[in-house]
Amino acid sequence: MKTSKNTILVTGGGSGIGQALAHRLHDAGNTVIIAGRRLDVLQKAAEGRANIVPVELDISSQASIDAFARKIVTDHPALNVLVNNAGIMRMEKLDHARDLTDAEETITTNLLGPIRLINALVDHLVTQPDAVIINNTSGLAYVPLVPTPTYSATKAGLHSYTVALRVALKGKVEVIEIVPPAVQTSLTPGQDTREGYMPLPEFADEVLALLQSQPTPAEVLVKRVYFLRNAEKENRFDEALTTLNSH
Repeated sequence: MKTSKNTILVTGGGSGIGQALAHRLHDAGNTVIIAGRRLDVLQKAAEGRANIVPVELDISSQASIDAFARKIVTDHPALNVLVNNAGIMRMEKLDHARDLTDAEETITTNLLGPIRLINALVDHLVTQPDAVIINNTSGLAYVPLVPTPTYSATKAGLHSYTVALRVALKGKVEVIEIVPPAVQTSLTPGQDTREGYMPLPEFADEVLALLQSQPTPAEVLVKRVYFLRNAEKENRFDEALTTLNSH
């Protein structure tokens, strides 16, 4: 991946991992478009950074994605990198019948949203030099967190989709997967200060260093995520599942 002089779109770029990556990619010499539902949050994230552009997007809406894609391609024809980062995480209990609204919204946002956005932009991206699609999954794609089963499932689904996409776009668009461990962000209440979670600046710095390595790895894995990512390969999946969920 070329890591400077790109025009990069980061969904969920107003906070958390999206904002941290947007700032570091901007500092590396890129124009960065940050997209999300709340324009005020995006504008705050873009303060003092002339080449960070905030644009509203509801990743859960097909109509919003279609309108957004048309606008972005028109306003930023040099767009060549898409970072699918936006996501939600909801707690669910599986031991009784329940309202499935949280599960359905999680699937729509975390899995269907990136698929729709890739579909809306792929015809443009395949025409661009140094084009890249980056999908942000999770270590929970490999070992699920029981209280967030649908979140874990959407990340597993996005991992599988990314593998297929990489093969389908070989020679046209580079496809990269970022696999975060538990990171201190506002994804869930109290998570931004939760002990044992990876500090956000440390995570973003390690990710950027990996993106800048040549060749860029197809899977960007910070060291802290190895415990989950390699659990099955190292024949310790049951141990990892128990350890993860005992906390």
